[in-house]
Amino acid sequence: MALRLEVGDGVAQVPAQTWDALLDGMPLLTHAFLSALETSKSVGGGTGWQPSPLLLYDDAQLIGAMPLYVKYHSYGEYVFDWAWAEAYERNGLNYYPKLVSAIPFTPITSTRLLTTDPEAKRLLINALLQIVQKNKMSSAHVLFPDDGSEKAFKEAGWMQRHGVQFRWHNPGYTSFEDFLGQLSHDKRKKIRQERKKVEASGVVCKSIKGSEITAEQWDFFYQCYENTYHEHRSTPYLTRDFFKNIGSSMPQHILLIIAYLDGKPIAAALNIYDQTTLYGRYWGALQYVPNLHFELCYYQAQEFCIAERIVYFEGGAQGEHKLARGFKARSTCSFHLIANPDFASAIQDFVTQESAGLVAYTNELDERAPFRSQS
Repeated sequence: MALRLEVGDGVAQVPAQTWDALLDGMPLLTHAFLSALETSKSVGGGTGWQPSPLLLYDDAQLIGAMPLYVKYHSYGEYVFDWAWAEAYERNGLNYYPKLVSAIPFTPITSTRLLTTDPEAKRLLINALLQIVQKNKMSSAHVLFPDDGSEKAFKEAGWMQRHGVQFRWHNPGYTSFEDFLGQLSHDKRKKIRQERKKVEASGVVCKSIKGSEITAEQWDFFYQCYENTYHEHRSTPYLTRDFFKNIGSSMPQHILLIIAYLDGKPIAAALNIYDQTTLYGRYWGALQYVPNLHFELCYYQAQEFCIAERIVYFEGGAQGEHKLARGFKARSTCSFHLIANPDFASAIQDFVTQESAGLVAYTNELDERAPFRSQS
């Protein structure tokens, strides 16, 4: 074997078929999704996300890779290290740039080591340390790795940090009512009341698969997406071209749900999905209707999963209110390599204390599970 490691300028430089051959089909890691971020300028120059995929070749054949970015801030990561950056600054040190392996703006657990070969995984992980040392970076971070990647980084001795997200499981419900029948009386009653109020307001929801979405509907969705950020006095991460790109390159993985009132669109939610999992991603509304967020982002998506026999609905980061909608807490993690030994020790202490509190928090969430007792 003639193994060779490269740091690329972007996923777009790798042939789509070559990159996707390393995947198990997870749509948010595909060449179509990651290259759309690059070609739409949602990442790249001026965004603080510099695409730098790590590529492992055997002669001319790509046998392993990592989605990798040089970061100049900590926005869009969902694993918060602002306090670490402030500590560096207080001590006259630079925390940025840093290395981050993640799907930009996407707190979704999936593989970060795009290879099944243990030796290739080891080489990719070692390369991260070499990049940090060569470029005198503060750190490297691997966000939301799956079990296979988690095992490899544990074995390499990286610092592990734990987190919590919420996921809905469809064990084979025959209808939305079947799902509601598994909830406690109070939760079941609450959801029915919320849905009745939305229906009584005159709102009608329409689910549209990617190949059927019109340019006008994409434009409306982007208005909603922009408005969500503007309401929080922020700037959207993703450009209109990004959604145009994925709409044409991966329509088989896209579900757009639009809410209409008096025949006019007022809100929209965009999901990405495959045969087993639906990923709730972006939403926005141009007109406020009570409970519309729950209807559009949760109940409509749950109905779609039931109809399509999709097993999991990933709700993304934060949101304890998801518990009352049938979601359950699940553990996530990240891995961190801190170059400075003193900071590494201090951050390890912080992470250890944080983990202890997280165990108690997760136990509390489990006690608040919405499902009726089976006893």
